[in-house]
Amino acid sequence: MILFAGYFLAPVWWLVVTASKTRAELRASHGLWFSGPFELPGNVADVLGFDGGLFLKWMANSVLYAGVGGAVATLVAAMAGYALAKYVFPGREAVFNVILAGVLVPTTALALPLFLLFSEVDATNTHLAVLLPSCVSPFGVYLARIYAAASVPDELIEAARLDGASEMRTFFAIAVRLMAPALVTVFLFQFVAIWNNFFLPLVMLQDSTLYPITLGLHTWNSQIPHNPDLQLFVIVGALLSIVPLIVAFLFLQRFWRSGLGVGGVK
Repeated sequence: MILFAGYFLAPVWWLVVTASKTRAELRASHGLWFSGPFELPGNVADVLGFDGGLFLKWMANSVLYAGVGGAVATLVAAMAGYALAKYVFPGREAVFNVILAGVLVPTTALALPLFLLFSEVDATNTHLAVLLPSCVSPFGVYLARIYAAASVPDELIEAARLDGASEMRTFFAIAVRLMAPALVTVFLFQFVAIWNNFFLPLVMLQDSTLYPITLGLHTWNSQIPHNPDLQLFVIVGALLSIVPLIVAFLFLQRFWRSGLGVGGVK
């Protein structure tokens, strides 16, 4: 465990150490320990204030794309998975097989067709061009169906119906609570996938104020030969870009623990 933890934490440690250096120290050394004064607060302030606060706009765009896209994708996956698990209708397995096929299609292969579709309705270079494709998660539907079939008893649904609960109320009041650990997993997977998405924004967006953090840092990195000072900004920006992911995992992990505890008590 120590070896694996070190393997995964070493890049984060390198970011912290390197982002704490001055530009002169950055050019002189790239070690894994602090070699001078701790300049991280000043470097962060420089990044946040550079070019009229453009980095903050990129961060806000990423939060919008990943937060809204992850939430909507989780809701869609929960409703679709619950319906596929608990309702019997013609073509159910065919629909599920098509969704499984969608899991196998790489997202990069869909970028160009999506661009052509959005260009037909003049919706490229907008927030919706990145947000709408992020609202669907075939893997989330698959996981939600498997978990709904295992964790939501049919007897509980029948009892709710006998008590006069509508199908929507049964879903939101009972099924969603029982499916919470799976839905948190779907949200985190989708949140991380959208946050790290690079190719779709690259194809869809031309306005730099609409860029997510990944595309924004790539833009700065490509300008380093003309502006060497941006090298430190890219490193500090990469460090700041992982903070929301860490916060999301720390905040949502309690739902996993609560779901495991509920499943272990009869």
